[in-house]
Amino acid sequence: MAVWLAAGQFLALAVILAVVHRPLGDYMARVFTSEKDLWVERGFYRLIGVAPRSGQSWQSYLRGVLFFSAAGVLALYLLQRTQHLLPGSLGLPAVPEGLAFNTAASFVTNTNWQSYAPEATMGYAVQASGLAVQNFLSAAVGLAVAVALVRGFAAHNSSTIGNFWVDLTRSLTRVLVPGAVLAAALLLLGGVIQNFNGFIELSTLTGGTQTVPGGPVATQEAIKLLGTNGGGFFNANSAHPFENPSAWTNLLSIVLMLVIPFSLPRTFGTMIGDRRQGYAILAVMAGIFTVSLAAMTLFEYQAASGAAGSLEGKEQRFGIAGSTLFGTTSTLTSTGAVNSMHDSFSPLGGMMAMLNMMLGEVAPGGVGSGLYGMLILAVVASFVAGLLVGRTPEYLGKKIGPREIKLASLYVLTMPTLVLAGTALSFALPGVREEIAGTSILNTGPHGFSEVLYAFTSAANNNGSAFAGLTANTPWLNTALGLVMLLGRFLPIIFVLALAGALAAQNKVPVTAGTLPTHRPQAVVMLAGVTVIVTALTFFPVLALGPLAEGLI
Repeated sequence: MAVWLAAGQFLALAVILAVVHRPLGDYMARVFTSEKDLWVERGFYRLIGVAPRSGQSWQSYLRGVLFFSAAGVLALYLLQRTQHLLPGSLGLPAVPEGLAFNTAASFVTNTNWQSYAPEATMGYAVQASGLAVQNFLSAAVGLAVAVALVRGFAAHNSSTIGNFWVDLTRSLTRVLVPGAVLAAALLLLGGVIQNFNGFIELSTLTGGTQTVPGGPVATQEAIKLLGTNGGGFFNANSAHPFENPSAWTNLLSIVLMLVIPFSLPRTFGTMIGDRRQGYAILAVMAGIFTVSLAAMTLFEYQAASGAAGSLEGKEQRFGIAGSTLFGTTSTLTSTGAVNSMHDSFSPLGGMMAMLNMMLGEVAPGGVGSGLYGMLILAVVASFVAGLLVGRTPEYLGKKIGPREIKLASLYVLTMPTLVLAGTALSFALPGVREEIAGTSILNTGPHGFSEVLYAFTSAANNNGSAFAGLTANTPWLNTALGLVMLLGRFLPIIFVLALAGALAAQNKVPVTAGTLPTHRPQAVVMLAGVTVIVTALTFFPVLALGPLAEGLI
């Protein structure tokens, strides 16, 4: 019965995504190649002084990304620090400095790491005008960067890769805002709440009282999922019945997290003029997703079936299958939302959640970030394949020379460096080690180590999920995780845009009899192998200290 339930949910998800893949992917390709602007877009361009038909070099595009994001961090930080002065604060005080920095970095980088209980810390003004707005903007930035890289592959002898302000605006007006409106309507139909009732005191069956918070949840939930953001209105996130009341809304939530990332390979194939390449990327993403889901589900069913098995940390209305499908989706995208407590998973089940992020969140990854991450790995795989057969490496008609492979390598190395350095410093620095051991870690031994490793893995990959036993609202973790989130987001973007500029400047190499095809099954297997092997070689030693060691106890 359990096997059929898990298989049925997966099949329903696959059918929905397959139906949406082609129309949504083609629609997004038209959005980013159209020469026509909507009237609201033209008004915005005039307001900020942008010439929409003027292309930007990769350096100018990058400056736009960094300036816009820095302004977002500052604005969100100030909004939190002045919360007590704002209408709709619900009487809540200003957010402390360290937590405000961490939260600002978190939401601007699409991480949505939350070191606090949202309903007891953030009023409506910060939730709606700060956090929800950044959910839209951070997703739009990721989508814009992905489109810029695709243009780099498609362009020939070009010094430009598009216009950041145009890509950002179209991502919002034509993709994310309409999609979020539709998603919010569906969530409302499913029972997700939407009100401004504040805190309501109710009488319980035992004669006591309980304070129940309300809020504009459906509208924030929609973009939290569609934009692969993940920050919940409530501390329990998507395990809370006000955010995710039923099995139906659970499946809808999973679809919303996956619908854009799994459609972007079609957008990629359409924009470069070879949809076979998009299907190859899609095959790798879907293959890794399926294997990961099967492994996590197997580990959790095995853990629950033993003499000491339990469903601790899982909601009965979702069960194991609904929890692992949601958890796999959340950690293989950059969403980080949870409908069950990953800290309560079995050691190997929790390891799968970590591994999903350690892959670089490319199967299918976040909105935009998943596609550009997978394309970077495709460049690495093509370089390796070219060396194996003794030919100059090429991908999509572009030579992979020293500059290109250096940029791709720097991208690949950034995330592991941040994860391993952050984890090591947390246990090595005097004072910090005592803070971690005395205040932050709930469990001792390998699981306590896993809590810290999971936190830095989540931050460096801009995921936002956590082993909730970790108390992260401390001076060290607020600062360290905030910096890791910023570096984990923007260092890779720098390398991606530099690579886009280098590729756009090249002429296209003609296809010959010796050209390695990158759309055939051999190329798909090669790309999947590179993705997994790079992760395994990098993280196996540290996993052996945490979840693998715990699994042997």
